[in-house]
Amino acid sequence: MKNLGNDHVNLDQKAYNQLKSMILDQNLKSGSKIYQEKLAVDLGISRTPLVNALKKLEQERLIIAIPRKGFYVRDFSKEEMVNIFELREVLEGLAARRASLRISGSQIKKLNDLFTGLKTSEASGSVDKYAKADRRFHHFLIKLGGDDLLFNILETYSVITFSYLVKFRGGLVRPPQETLPEHLAIIEAIINKDPEMAEHAARTHFKRSREKLIKDFEEESQNGAL
Repeated sequence: MKNLGNDHVNLDQKAYNQLKSMILDQNLKSGSKIYQEKLAVDLGISRTPLVNALKKLEQERLIIAIPRKGFYVRDFSKEEMVNIFELREVLEGLAARRASLRISGSQIKKLNDLFTGLKTSEASGSVDKYAKADRRFHHFLIKLGGDDLLFNILETYSVITFSYLVKFRGGLVRPPQETLPEHLAIIEAIINKDPEMAEHAARTHFKRSREKLIKDFEEESQNGAL
């Protein structure tokens, strides 16, 4: 693990970034307790920047503080996940619209390359590679199309989404065969600098995923009642 204490510049922010990455990478799993003493030693920092980072993550609802027990990685409910997808539908639609108006030639090439050569088979290795490309795509989209506030909000929602779904389906709501054409439609609209189509394609992508989540949750409830 990276020793953050080697560089004393803005340790609070560095600790925050590292903890957020650990949640995304499932090194800190949903519902797990955060052992501050061990984590501070592992990161090579004192408790103060660590606690400051935890408090910031608590404000973003990635961490929850339980009195007399400590900090835990937040475990989100099914209803909260549906709400998050509804928010992502609107906000990533806005990010896609903005991205179509801002994208440069070098960024077009990078965007085009994100899914090049990927297979959409059900093999675990192919799905894992696709899931990583999916995360890179959405990160690129919100970075290009968002200001600092929008980017931070959407990045947090992305981390929440992945940390919730990874234990069920590798971080994907729907299979690559369904979502790859949707991603390519978003990319095409952005490259063509068509803001209306870019926003529509992005919102359609999230609407379909949200509807799939709702359907899955309803089927789980019905099966549980049998």
